[in-house]
Amino acid sequence: MSGYARPSRLSEALRILARAPQAVLAGGTDFYPSRVARALPAEVLDITALRELRGISAKRNHWRIGAATTWSEIIEAKLPPLFDGLKLAAREVGGVQIQNTGSVAGNLCNASPAADGVPALLALDASVELGSTKGVRQLPLHEFILGPRRTALRPGELVTAVLVPKAKAAAASNFLKLGARKYLVISIAMASAVIEHRSGKVVNARVSVGSCSPVALRLPALEAQLKGKRFDASLADWVNPAHLAVLEPIADVRASADYRKQAALELVRRLLREMA
Repeated sequence: MSGYARPSRLSEALRILARAPQAVLAGGTDFYPSRVARALPAEVLDITALRELRGISAKRNHWRIGAATTWSEIIEAKLPPLFDGLKLAAREVGGVQIQNTGSVAGNLCNASPAADGVPALLALDASVELGSTKGVRQLPLHEFILGPRRTALRPGELVTAVLVPKAKAAAASNFLKLGARKYLVISIAMASAVIEHRSGKVVNARVSVGSCSPVALRLPALEAQLKGKRFDASLADWVNPAHLAVLEPIADVRASADYRKQAALELVRRLLREMA
């Protein structure tokens, strides 16, 4: 790597990125394996150690997760039940070594349909903060990931944080993953949900499914169906196949398209039943 750069401050990183295109490295757990037997990019910008991009903090209306925050830091952080689903997803990101190194932003920018963090962050209604020398902008996560390995990043931009709005009522969250084995596996299907509830009733529901479409997707018809229902195990009974019509599963070496759709349906039902 003739142009490897490891800046000490975010402002320096943004200036480097503004001068010329760079391959951005934030942890590197996908960066290197995806380039086995291939030439590495001539210019690499390593933002892994930037302190400005690390840590989780509570703001007035939202939580801020620094882009280079690792999955182990997510797991270990003292966070409200709103984040239980994200913590469960974090434990599925490879093994402990990967969790210690892999970053939240790296998982998003890699834009894999099977990225473990994406369904949980979608259920959290997360937005992505993007920084450049021209300023800062925000995009809802569902507008940031455009397809397999494609994002809405503009030239000269970095993901600087993930923003999660605070819950307006008591919140429960969950995440489930199905793979060919229990550990260290690429998912066949995933599901995550956040349910905000008050006085025993659902006031807001967000449910997402991953590995069953080019990008992870929310299930808006199901979310609307659940609103106002009792927050108990009967939530699972409201789920029907029509709610998953937005999914476009593929057939590959891990599962057929039909199996994925049936698996997603069962995961969502089980997810809601366990939450209550």
